[in-house]
Amino acid sequence: MSEVVLYGTPDSVYVRIARLTLAEKGVPYRLVEVDVFGDAAARDAHLVRQPFGKIPAFEHGAFKLYETSAICRYIDEAFPGPPLQPPAAEARARMMQAISILDSYAYRTLVWDIYVERVMKPEEGGVSDEAKIAAAVPMARSCLAALGNLAPAAPWLAGDQLSLADLHAAPIIDYFLQAPEGRMLADQPRLARWWSAMAARQSMTAVR
Repeated sequence: MSEVVLYGTPDSVYVRIARLTLAEKGVPYRLVEVDVFGDAAARDAHLVRQPFGKIPAFEHGAFKLYETSAICRYIDEAFPGPPLQPPAAEARARMMQAISILDSYAYRTLVWDIYVERVMKPEEGGVSDEAKIAAAVPMARSCLAALGNLAPAAPWLAGDQLSLADLHAAPIIDYFLQAPEGRMLADQPRLARWWSAMAARQSMTAVR
C-alpha cells in the first residue's frame, strides 16, 4: 500500500480529526510535524501542500489533498475497515449537519473563545479575556444543545453507528472540557452519554 502521510501538529483539532479517522479505519500513517506559526521557511514550504497555509495536509502515494472533511471522507472511502458514513440519506445528512455546526459555530466558540482564553493563555503566562469568555457562553450552550438534539434517541451524533460527525466533534469537546465552562456539558445528558462512549474508544487514546 502506498504510504499515507499527514502534515500538521498533534495538538491541532483538525489534525486530530484526521488522525482519529485513520485510527478508526486502521490505516498506518506517518505524521510530519508542520508548525504553521513557526519560521517563514517552514510556512512557505507548507504552502506547496496547502495554499492557504492551514493544517492538515494529506498524501496517499502521489495523491495529495487538503481540507479536513475531504481528507476524512477520502480515508473512509479509499481504505477497508468499518464504514464511517451512514448508508441512509437521512443519517448522512445528519452527519453533514453536525460537521457544519462544528465548523461554523462550535470550533471557534468552544476552542478559541473558551479553551484558549480560559486554559491555554494562563498556562502561557497570559491573562484570560473574561469578556470574550462570557460572550461565548450562550453560543456554547446553543452548540451543545444543537448537537445533542440531532439524533436524540441514538447513541452517536448521526444515528446508530459511529460516523465522521463523532470524530469531528471529539477533539473540539475534548479541549472544551478542560475549561471550567465545560461543566455545562452535563446540562445535555444525551451529549454527556455520547462523550463517555467516545472518550473510551481506543482511537481517542491513540491520538491524545
